[in-house]
Amino acid sequence: MQLENSFQVGAPPDKVFAYLLDINKVVGCVPGAELSEVVDSTTFKGRVKIKVGPITVSYNGTARIAERDEANRVATLQAEGRETTGPGSARATARMTVETAGNGSSTVHLTTDYTVAGRIANFGRGVMEDVSRRLVNQMADCIKANLEAEATAAPVGEAPPSAEPARSGTTAGDVTAASGAAGRPAAAAPAQAARPVNALSLLAGVLWDGIRRLFGRR
Repeated sequence: MQLENSFQVGAPPDKVFAYLLDINKVVGCVPGAELSEVVDSTTFKGRVKIKVGPITVSYNGTARIAERDEANRVATLQAEGRETTGPGSARATARMTVETAGNGSSTVHLTTDYTVAGRIANFGRGVMEDVSRRLVNQMADCIKANLEAEATAAPVGEAPPSAEPARSGTTAGDVTAASGAAGRPAAAAPAQAARPVNALSLLAGVLWDGIRRLFGRR
């Protein structure tokens, strides 16, 4: 299955591209995800937990940056994982492109190919596509909000403080600090983080959208 998504961010393209490849920051926007180990600069291990009604499905997996083109601001990420308590598995490849949108802003294009096997796949292709699209949109909204908040908090002429490297067993989302208008240190707003996934509520939303479209045509 393939999903395509694009969104605009009020920050320069180079800054956006660097942010998207900073796993310490992005992992906090991936619904239900937790970074467990940084193997090297391009390989990471982590966990993803998804709650479907009374059932919770957890995956342990590895992600790596398979391609990184700084000049054209294009990157490809590959990830795969297996259920911790079952035979299910998931695999995804995401290609990201950051383009100039004018007025110091950027447009991010994200194309994701993924396959899922196991209990989650039993919901069917159509429902899985709708749910996955909502999850990707939630991640994109979180990244956009954090980047724009970071750009607003940074003093003129200074780059915002970078996050500390993640340590094994920790998650991203630490609060950073920025200088106040009068030169006094002031705490910046905490970065947004995606909430754990509850696929039951997402499925309910998908069904409700379908009902509204059905009756809206009459």
